Parts: sequence; C-alpha cells; structure tokens
Amino acid sequence: MGNVFDAREILAFPSGSNSSDTLLAGVHFNLTALEHWNYTLYSNGTLSNGSRCLLTFAPYTPTLLYPNGTFINSTSCYSPVNPIGQRAKIGIAFAVFYAVLLFFIMINLRKHGKLHLPSEKRFRPIGRRWQWYWGILVCVAAFVSLFMNIDVDRYYLPELPIVLTSFFWYLLQMCTMALVWEAVRHWGSWMERQYIDPNPFVLSEEGSRYRFELLIPLVFYLFLWLNFFLIVPRSWGSIEKQRSPEQITDIAAPGAINSRAKAAAFLLLGSWIVTVVSLRHSMQHYLPRRRGVFHSFVGMFTNIPLRFVILLLLSLAMIAYQTLCAWEFQWSVLKVDGSRLPIFLGGYTPSLLILLIQCLYGFIAPNEDLELLRQRRVRGAEQDRELGIVHKPAWWRRVHGDYIPDGESMRDRIARNVREVGGGRATARGVQQAMANRDAEAENVEMGPISRTTAAPSSIRSSSSRAVPGSDSSRTPQFETYVGKSDRRRSERTMAVAASMLFPGENALTPEERRAELMQEGPPPYTDAVASTDRGRDPQPLSQRASTRSNSTGTLVSLSGQPQQVRSMLDI
Repeated sequence: MGNVFDAREILAFPSGSNSSDTLLAGVHFNLTALEHWNYTLYSNGTLSNGSRCLLTFAPYTPTLLYPNGTFINSTSCYSPVNPIGQRAKIGIAFAVFYAVLLFFIMINLRKHGKLHLPSEKRFRPIGRRWQWYWGILVCVAAFVSLFMNIDVDRYYLPELPIVLTSFFWYLLQMCTMALVWEAVRHWGSWMERQYIDPNPFVLSEEGSRYRFELLIPLVFYLFLWLNFFLIVPRSWGSIEKQRSPEQITDIAAPGAINSRAKAAAFLLLGSWIVTVVSLRHSMQHYLPRRRGVFHSFVGMFTNIPLRFVILLLLSLAMIAYQTLCAWEFQWSVLKVDGSRLPIFLGGYTPSLLILLIQCLYGFIAPNEDLELLRQRRVRGAEQDRELGIVHKPAWWRRVHGDYIPDGESMRDRIARNVREVGGGRATARGVQQAMANRDAEAENVEMGPISRTTAAPSSIRSSSSRAVPGSDSSRTPQFETYVGKSDRRRSERTMAVAASMLFPGENALTPEERRAELMQEGPPPYTDAVASTDRGRDPQPLSQRASTRSNSTGTLVSLSGQPQQVRSMLDI
C-alpha cells in the first residue's frame, strides 16, 4: 500500500477487457462513467473527483459502479482503516496520567474548598477553588486532544481529528496558564488573610495596593482572552491539507505558522509576565522585608515558594514550545507525521507536571480555615501566657457538673436553667422536688374553694367593710375599701367577676351590693357621722361603732363558713 505521504502522483486507469472497461484491484469498472464524473486515480490508492474520495485497494475496493456515478460498498478515504500508531499509543499513556491527576484534583477541591469559618466579603471561597477548577478544565482539554491522536494515526487521509487535536491543545495551554495565575494570585490572597487576621485594620481597602490587586487580574485575563481570540477564530480547514507534500508546503504550513499564531504566543508570554509581577507584589507587601538593596534583591528569590519556582519554569517552557510551533511547522503538534519527542515533551509534559505539583501541594497543605483556627489558638495561648491566665483542663467541666450532654438543644438548656433558678446547680433531686411542688400547687388550685372576694392580705389589714345604710346586714357586700394602687384593685375586681361567672347562685350581687362596690372606687359618701369625725368629735361610743361593723370576713374565705360543695360538673 505504501505511505500515504509519498509523492501523490496521478496514474492512468489500467486497461480492462475492452476500451470502456478498467480493472482496479481485480474489480471491473465502467471507464466511460469514471471519466464522465471526472474521477482520477492517484498513486496512494485513492480515487477522487474533487468532491468524493474512495479507497481502491483491497479489501476496501468498491464492488460496482452505476452509470450515475454511484459506487456500491465503497469506503471513504477519510476512514480509520490504519492500525494505531506510535503517536496514538503515547497519547493514550498521557491520557491515563491526566485521568489519575483529575481524581486527585477532585479530592483537593473538596479538601481546600470546604468552609470551616463564615465566608468573608474580602475573601470569597470561590477564590481558593479557581485553581482547582482550571485544573479540571486542563484535564478535560488534554483528554480530547490526546484521544483524538488515535484517529490522527488511523485515518487514511488527515481530516477532522488533527483539527480537534490542535484546537484542544491550544485550549490546554490557555487553561494551564490560567491555573498557574490562580495559584499565584490565591497565594497572595492567603498571605493577606493571615497578615490581617490579628488586626483587620492594619491594611485599608484603598490606596495603590488595593487598586493594584483589583486591576491586575483584569490585565492577566485580557492577555489570555486575546490569545484565545487570535487562535480560535481562524481557518482550521488548512490544517487538514496534509495529504501530500505539496499540500503541506503550500497550504498546511502557511496556515499553521501565520502571524496570528506568532502574536498569540507573545500574548501568552505577556500573561506569564503579569503572573510574575503579581507574585512580586504579594511578596513585597505580605512577607517580612529586608533592609538594603542587596538583601532585598536576594530575598526576592529566596522568599519565593519552591512550588511557584517550578510552576513558573514549567509554564515558561510551555510558552516557549508554542512559540516554536508558530515558527517551525515540522515540530508542531499540528503536523500529522511530526516528530513525537517534541510534540509530547513540549506540548503535554509541562502541563502534566504542573498538575502533579499542584496535587502534591494540595495533599501537603492544610485547609486554610483550619490553619487560620490553629493560628488563632496559638496566638490566644501566647496572650494567655503573657497575662498569666491558666485554663482548666477539659475534664474539669465534666467533674464539676458543668458538662452539657450531647444532643441537648438550647431550648432544653434554657428550660433546665429556669427550673434551677435559686436552687443551686442542676441535680436530679432538685428537678424531682420542683415537679412535686408544681403538682401540689396545681392540685390546690383545682380542688380548693374559690371565693369571688379574694384579695391581698395587705388590703384586709388596712381596710374594713362598710355597710350601706338601709340594707340588710346579712346582705352586706363583701368588698374591702380600696386603699392601694389601681392595678391591685383591678385584680380584685377581676377575681370577683370570675368567681361570679364560675359559681352563680345565691351569692350573686344585688343591685345594692353592686352600687356599694362602685362606691369603693371613690371617697365615701358625706354623712353626719363623717362630718363629726372630721371635726374631731366621735358621735358614737366605741362599743356602738364596733357593733355596726359588718360580719363580712373581707376578701378572705371565712374559716367558720361552710365550704362550697360541688356535686357534679353540672353545678359549675
């Protein structure tokens, strides 16, 4: 069969049984129909008329040709008929490594994205997750690009697979650069969070520092999106034209190394420079400064975390290879039969190592909220040691009864504290005694006699009942003279009304009693006896005044009176 990329020469149709017949791989075809539909036979075993391309070698040779140019059992030239080649095997191996790293990225996303402290407006939780989100996109782009290498090798003539491989490879470069940027940016945000945690007002949210950190992400993504818009909106059909050396030289290579690809490589380098500037800014503001020009210059390199040194070098190597692809097509990922070593070493290895470094960092570094809580505990212990404060051990509360049982809600705790007010600490004996007292009080209220003239003892001791002139002494109203405040009198009247409603009968108030009750709200009526008393004279002897007193017991229930008998619920 020969190599597909050998010299693609035009061949004459072999002679058949007659002048209008041709023999291709042992099958006779109508030569007149082939010439009518402008089919041409090529040296690579294909038959094409410019719009259709068919394979002519066995076992893909068509079995029949109709006069209208239709072939029976034909196979397109753009079919995966070749075995898997070296490029596909290496691509599958790289795809497996990316799949393993994707699993670890998901674990790290869950670990570092989980919140253990309330979210702050200044430090959103999405900020710490972006580097892992970009890592997921890197793996997805790598999967598509690497698995498409299988069809790049298997297709007899290059077509869509080489385009998909190249397209997602460019996306892989962009997402990897964004991952490095987010790792550096978030490290600066984490340094700032630790710096201001002891004193939130040590750095203000204004000034040149604040404006720089606000605008530099926009500058980075501006460079990145310009790289995207220079790479993606282009004519990808020229990349497919690698079916002969002439096509590669005249169509494919000029389309792959044009000015747009060169400008896109420099824009990606600009985004790398912005990342370095952001790292320098974070080190300058959130790490201890060194005095002197020499020490500051040395500290600029010694204070950089090792992780970022590796990430920046790997990303720079990735950008260098993309720049090389923009000038040399023979080493580019876009070339179907390009050299395998530069394609996978420069095109996929830097991104793979960047993901590996990120995953190792994710497993080693703790969750930021947990680390912040640990730092707060350390600072609190240092402050307590300076002040001479010694905290009791954890078992102290359990021994001394201050332990809160598991599962007890705040409502249960408040209820328990209310029941134990005045009774010392909560004990089982105290709870049982409180329940017994409450049951006894309820029983007294339900079963004891109820009087409609109940009043406070102070009202009884300070006042006496008055008889209404001209009324029967046995019907003297049982109300005391009100000398207290209005709230107490209102309470007495409410109790009396409630008693009259619950126990109506012979003790109901008569109109005279009601008028007498109303007179208690104001001063007593003016009589001669009152006038004599006001003038200092006592119109009656003490014995006579005592005899005129009412036999009422006031607002208390008389001890000598018969208790009220309740025979059934119908009496109530």
